[in-house]
Amino acid sequence: MPENRAKANSRRITLGVAIVPAAVGNPKRDPIVWLAGGPGDDAVGEAKMAIDGGLNRDRDVIFMSQRGTYSADPVLTCRTIDEFNARVVGLVYDARTTERRHVAATRSCRDRLADRGVDLAAYNDIESAADYADLRRTLNIPHWNVYGISYGTHLALVYMRDHPEGIRSVGIDGILPPSRAGSALAWSSAKQGFDGLFKACAEQPACNRRYPNLSATFDRLVRDLESKPVTTTVTPPGSPKPVKVVLDGGALVNWMTSATHVAPSVPRSIDELAHGKPQRIAEQWASGRINPQIFGRISHGLAYGVFCSQWVPYETEAEAARGGQATFPTFPRSVLAQAPQLTFLRSDCEAWRVPAAPRPVRDVTRSDIPTLALSGGFDSQTGADNGPYVARTLPRATVVTVPYEPHVVFAKSKCAQSIALSFFDTPTSPNTGCLKDLKPPKFEIAPARESMGLAAWRVQPGRVTGRS
Repeated sequence: MPENRAKANSRRITLGVAIVPAAVGNPKRDPIVWLAGGPGDDAVGEAKMAIDGGLNRDRDVIFMSQRGTYSADPVLTCRTIDEFNARVVGLVYDARTTERRHVAATRSCRDRLADRGVDLAAYNDIESAADYADLRRTLNIPHWNVYGISYGTHLALVYMRDHPEGIRSVGIDGILPPSRAGSALAWSSAKQGFDGLFKACAEQPACNRRYPNLSATFDRLVRDLESKPVTTTVTPPGSPKPVKVVLDGGALVNWMTSATHVAPSVPRSIDELAHGKPQRIAEQWASGRINPQIFGRISHGLAYGVFCSQWVPYETEAEAARGGQATFPTFPRSVLAQAPQLTFLRSDCEAWRVPAAPRPVRDVTRSDIPTLALSGGFDSQTGADNGPYVARTLPRATVVTVPYEPHVVFAKSKCAQSIALSFFDTPTSPNTGCLKDLKPPKFEIAPARESMGLAAWRVQPGRVTGRS
């Protein structure tokens, strides 16, 4: 592919393509192309998820590495950022000193890629959508279907808007609308996922008795830890040595944003933290960042290309702040300054230095292509209300929220998988009957605390202390 289609003399780049054959000998003629999440994930690395979910039941499934990812050339991964993300668990999450180190890692990545001659402005939805249009023509496929997860839904909506030819149907799972993407949406999504989980606990008698007012407890912990962070040491699975972990309010919010993936343990983890035992949350927080398997997995060049050309230029700092204040009015300003999973994004983009994409990149997608809009009721990364939002301009959309599931429902929900497969069979009338049989998770219930035991523990500044 040309790296930058707007430049006549642009260099060529290479994108890896893998095709998994259908499980049957006589597959249907319209394959499925998988759009990976991130931004910055490699589709080839998500192939197991797709095939384990049966997506190749009677169709070939095509995986193309988005530009900059690890199966493409050039590869725009950056070890400096991965290493910093591992170290940050031992730092106050949203401190100014942490920000300086964070941005320094981003700038180092940017400079290294630029020195290699990478046109950083060419890594975005506009170019990636054109890549998929070119791929379909290259493979001589008259019509195909699209399935995008997480950021892949963002790209899918741009693709079906800008290059609708040859697209039979589109499934989007964990929906991130380009017209809304940014910090305010991150706060709204977090609120929806948190509230969904807290509500499920409150409606389960055993959980409600053991962990009453869980939402209020979480809010209090965010405030308390932001004022007085707690430091502990844990040894996560696979770690050769103990790891220092600092938990402040921002770290707790970011942990919770991912923790809805392990929903049954969340109430117990929050309760333990509230009573002076931060180890469970600290271990989970560290595990997600120090695991060597995640080093080199994300294309930071593609991620910042999208963030800094398509998101930050079209959301003011005031709009981002109002989004946080509207959803979490009790959170401290320092927590609200950094949206979940988008920490120091505005400063990063000042260091990344790419121009804003043309404003139409933020336009809503208007299309009559049959679309399945899938969301999870516990999704705290891309809230379920994004489904009805995109469907307003997609008249042939079917909106489905799978209750009690986190971000990207296809990953582990058999119900979601069956809905997706039925959608590709009959794109205007997928079978959603399995939804009626779904039940909430059974939350972990810790043994009752003795009257002079953990009930007397409290989180204290800078350390974990016992009964006072």
